[in-house]
Amino acid sequence: MPRRPRQLKLSHLSADGSARMVDVSGKAVTVREARASAAVRMRPAVLRALLADELPKGDALAAARLAGVLAAKRTAEWIPLCHPLPLDWVHLEFARAASGTLEITCTARTTARTGVEMEALVGVSAAALTIYDMAKAADKGIVIGPIRLEYKSGGKSGTYRAPGVSAPSST
Repeated sequence: MPRRPRQLKLSHLSADGSARMVDVSGKAVTVREARASAAVRMRPAVLRALLADELPKGDALAAARLAGVLAAKRTAEWIPLCHPLPLDWVHLEFARAASGTLEITCTARTTARTGVEMEALVGVSAAALTIYDMAKAADKGIVIGPIRLEYKSGGKSGTYRAPGVSAPSST
């Protein structure tokens, strides 16, 4: 007899298939951390100008860092079924990954009943969009992506590490 594939149970769907907010009141409060990344590709000369703080709109990295932190703090307003979380820490980093590619990472940490994956993803997305806004006058062909979760820890499901990603250094 052929085996039936296991049904994937999605926590944000009720028995009738409608969207719902997950009840986390019974979960343990633990330290939760997540790190997400985004690549922003542009012409190499534009990336050089961005890193040298020579763009006409000003310091793109400072603006992107602030945008990422502020967006992470407001994730529940962006994503309808997310729980508002008291964030203990949000940190953004920027690095030249290749000629014309800026790598952005956003790490978020909380002590709560649910994880901070969405906060890290929203933070890195807002930072990448801010880089686009700050640099679009110099290069309208900027490409954002991929955006992905690299790492998460805490809670019942434990640690997740995307393939090829190292554990975060302690901060």
